[in-house]
Amino acid sequence: MNLFDFSGKVAVITGASSGLGADAARGFAEHGADVALLARRKEKLDALVAEINAKNGGKAFAVACDVSSETETKAAVEAVLAHYGKIDILLNNAGVAFGGSVESMTDEDWDRAIDVNLKGIVHTCKYVVPGMRERKYGRIINIASINAFLADKAPQLWRHAYNMTKAGVVGLTRGLAASYTQFGITANAICPGLFETEMTENTLFKASEFLKAYNALCPASRPGEKGELNAPILFFASEGSGYVSGQYLLVDGGFSIV
Repeated sequence: MNLFDFSGKVAVITGASSGLGADAARGFAEHGADVALLARRKEKLDALVAEINAKNGGKAFAVACDVSSETETKAAVEAVLAHYGKIDILLNNAGVAFGGSVESMTDEDWDRAIDVNLKGIVHTCKYVVPGMRERKYGRIINIASINAFLADKAPQLWRHAYNMTKAGVVGLTRGLAASYTQFGITANAICPGLFETEMTENTLFKASEFLKAYNALCPASRPGEKGELNAPILFFASEGSGYVSGQYLLVDGGFSIV
C-alpha cells in the first residue's frame, strides 16, 4: 500500500498563491491529488493552476477567496464541491505576520491577525467539516508556527499578535480533533520554523545579522528550504496518519530545542 498515493482525493489549500501553500499544492498534485487552490490573488492562482495542470494533467482548480470573510469562504467551498464533488483534505495555510507589541498595535492590527490566522480556519472548517462528517472521512492540517511556543526578546522581532494567533491555531486544532476524530476526521497542526516565503524574504532574509544569529542557534545551521514542509503535510494527510489526531509537529531544524 502506497500511503502517499492521493489518487482520487481532493485537497483544498488556502493561502495557495505563493510560498509554503503553493509548494504544498504542487506536492499534493505530484502525489495524485486533485487540488483546489484558495487565495486572494487570482492571477497568481491561475499561474499555479496552469503550471500544475501542465505537469500533472488537469489536477488543479482555483477560487479567489479571502478566508477572513465568511461569505467568501462559504462561496469558495461551494465552488470546490460543485467542481470536484467532495473535499477529503483541508490544509489551512493562509496567514499574516507583522511586527508589533501590545503597546504599539492598533485594534485594526489585532483584528486582521485574528480574522486571517484564526477565524480563517474557523470559516473553512465550518463549511468543509459537514461534508467530511457525512462521508466519515477527513484530514485537516493547520499551519501554526514555532512562534506559538517561542517568542523574541529583541524589540525588532516582537510579533505579539502572531504569537497569540498561532498559539490559538494549536488550541483550535486540539479542539477540532477532540470533537471530530470520532467521525473519521483527524486534525493536526504543523509548526514551521524559519522558511523563505513572501512574508520573510523581504524582512528576515534581508537582515544578514538576524540570519547569522539564527544559523548559529539552529542545530541545522540553516533555515528551511523549499519543499521541506511537504513531507510532514503529506503524512498528516495520508492514510498512514489515521490514528494521529490533535498533535502538532515542529519542523524547525531543531531550533526549538536549544
